[in-house]
Amino acid sequence: MPTLATRTDPPWTGLLLAGGRSRRMGRDKAGLVWNGRTLLELQSQRLADAGARRVLVSGDYPQHQGVPDLRPEQGPLGGLQAVAEQIEDGPLVVLAIDMPQVTPELLATLARTPARSAHYRGHILPLRIELDPALRAWLRDSHRRPPAERSLRALFAECGGIILPLPEDGERLLANCNTPEEWEALAP
Repeated sequence: MPTLATRTDPPWTGLLLAGGRSRRMGRDKAGLVWNGRTLLELQSQRLADAGARRVLVSGDYPQHQGVPDLRPEQGPLGGLQAVAEQIEDGPLVVLAIDMPQVTPELLATLARTPARSAHYRGHILPLRIELDPALRAWLRDSHRRPPAERSLRALFAECGGIILPLPEDGERLLANCNTPEEWEALAP
């Protein structure tokens, strides 16, 4: 499938957050099967189809360019920090493993948004950020912040981002599944 990026789009990296323990699901969400493919394979391909020049995975998945967290138990920021230490500055689109209905079009629109940070209204993920030295420093120090200031929302606020309007059918497309019941409700 051709990517949705054009030659004039700035190159960007896709990051698939898959390093959590999936406690509420009771098993690794990355291995759940959606239309014959694991979520890890499916979401990695969606980021590539949206135009990511490179797709990385936060978590211990060496076969998928996985990057283990530097500080376990830090949630998405821990995964983001570990990856940020290994890539160059530039746009980064962060996607959760457990959003099986997201489309490459939604990801491509987010990637092309000319803002330091952006997400869709009501959904912190997927999230577009502009990785630079200041953001790397914020991520490195995030574990020292009080819990209320240690989140993707806090990172978004730090970046002075913009909120994009939720596209038609966006609630369905951006739904995530954290429990077996939510998975059953979404699964094809």
